[in-house]
Amino acid sequence: MCRIVLSGFLLLSSLAAPAAAQRLPSGTELRWAGDPEGGAPYVQASPSDPSTLEGFDVEIADLVARHLGRTQRFVFVAFAQIDQSVARGDADIGLSGIEDTPSRRASMAVTIPYYEFREVLIVREADRSRLRTLADLSGRRVGTLGGTIAYEILLRAGARRGFQAVSYEDDVHPFTDLALGRLDAVLLDNVIANRRTVPGLAIQPASVAVGHYVGVLAPRDGPLRDTIDEALRAAMRDGRLERIFRKWNVWNEDQPGLHARVLGGVAVPPVSGLNEDEEEEIGGAGKSRWDATRRYLPSLLEAAGVTLLLSCLSMAAAVGLGVLVASGRVYGHRSVRFALVCYVELMRGTPLLLQLFVIYYGLAAAIRLPAFAAALVGLALNYAAYESEIYRGALESVSTGQLEAARTLGLTERQVLTLVRGPQAFRLALAPMTNDFVALLKDSSLVSVLTVVELTKQTQIFAANLGSWVIPGALCASLYLAMSLPLAAVARRLERRWKAASL
Repeated sequence: MCRIVLSGFLLLSSLAAPAAAQRLPSGTELRWAGDPEGGAPYVQASPSDPSTLEGFDVEIADLVARHLGRTQRFVFVAFAQIDQSVARGDADIGLSGIEDTPSRRASMAVTIPYYEFREVLIVREADRSRLRTLADLSGRRVGTLGGTIAYEILLRAGARRGFQAVSYEDDVHPFTDLALGRLDAVLLDNVIANRRTVPGLAIQPASVAVGHYVGVLAPRDGPLRDTIDEALRAAMRDGRLERIFRKWNVWNEDQPGLHARVLGGVAVPPVSGLNEDEEEEIGGAGKSRWDATRRYLPSLLEAAGVTLLLSCLSMAAAVGLGVLVASGRVYGHRSVRFALVCYVELMRGTPLLLQLFVIYYGLAAAIRLPAFAAALVGLALNYAAYESEIYRGALESVSTGQLEAARTLGLTERQVLTLVRGPQAFRLALAPMTNDFVALLKDSSLVSVLTVVELTKQTQIFAANLGSWVIPGALCASLYLAMSLPLAAVARRLERRWKAASL
């Protein structure tokens, strides 16, 4: 009987030991995820040696790794995807100016706050006395970085106070657009605002809200998070954390109070400084994924409408321009054909994303197009090049015999094109045109770099605030299918009808 009990105890011990070992991931490296595009003072490539990184989050990662007896290894992850990447195991921890939010606390293992920041309003110097708070921005455009507390604040406050929240994928172009007059204000944390010293802009002294930077780990890595918290508390006690922040010129009067609260065991809320209703709204994303879905669904539907409208207008312009380019290449003078070939190769040989940046930002000194207009022009010009090749190939596929017969009957070249060659070419081009329109629906996601909030961008914001891509991704895919499948069905029906008519 004793041997049976002992054997059972040993069996349970052998099963429990691996499970316990898995709770605190072991190894010689601490893999930490960040985005160098955010730049200093968080994470950036060293100006003296681009192969190395520097920034206060780099030094904090090294501090934590030393506490764990490991070496740090950086894993590049786009800022908006850090949570998801850490959750799936690509890195042990995410550190890149990541904000403490209720949704992160609900979906991730979050470290203690290690830095306190303030959301501040940046305006043009000429508007400094008029635009002091969010209440002064009715009817105006206010920009910020997407997927942040600032964007959530702007969405909620904008709905009540009548201003438009504009989302950006980086923290550089909001200030550029503010200086150019495309925005009336920018809301961002003081760390970013203080380092973006753009002439003619001013930071309002009153803060809109108070938040904190944290590290994020996968939910299963709670024990590792607890060990990292020990490292951060030790660095607060002995002054190492203060020395890091002073080195990067971000230490201020807010930090001693935060460190005192953390070391004293006082609970630190994710967001403070707002009224109770606003804090409840910002915190609502972490309560229930289904509640968050119901809250975001109208925004997704609105963004889907923007995607569909932009795609239809862009495709209509691309078809019209593509027909002209194709006709010019078939019938035009040699110089005209050469110029059109250069246009087609330029559009097909350079990335659409680069073309959008050039049209919206590069040409801003000469012409300041609104974001939607710039997106429409960029997509139309790019797809017109591809459409022209489809139409040119279709025009040249019509047999020479039919063309000669039409000319023998006395038809002019214009009549030959409109009555004989054009209709046949259109039938041949219909299938690839349909494919291009579906591709354009998807490529419209790139226009988010111009602050156009289309379906994919809104989904990305939803996923970042929810802490998961499962529900947002399924909704986004469903909406794209709802837009593209009817078009494909209409195209197939036309093809069958024309095929039956030709028999």
